[in-house]
Amino acid sequence: MHYKVFGRKTGLRVAELALGAGNFGTGWGHGAERDEAKRIFDGYLEAGGNFIDTANGYQGGQSEAMLSEFIAAERDRGGAGRQPDARGHCLAAGKSQTLDHGADSDSGFAYA
Repeated sequence: MHYKVFGRKTGLRVAELALGAGNFGTGWGHGAERDEAKRIFDGYLEAGGNFIDTANGYQGGQSEAMLSEFIAAERDRGGAGRQPDARGHCLAAGKSQTLDHGADSDSGFAYA
């Protein structure tokens, strides 16, 4: 995985390949069920990914509900070690109502 610095002052290194989470859920009549979405999410993290595109409207909110669960599980089990940033951050970008906003240095993830 290749990385770039996100913005001028954040210090966050993000993957050049973002994970688009628009198909996490089946609220639009198609997409990935929870178990398949989790496999995709885990595979992305295993490959070194740390930049997730999300929005509160994806799959009628199902996508963010899943991402919230997946990221919380990573945080709870110390998943920051799988992240490439020196501080172990994962950035979820988009219009989010479900995901926490702000940085949580203890969790290993940053949310935008």
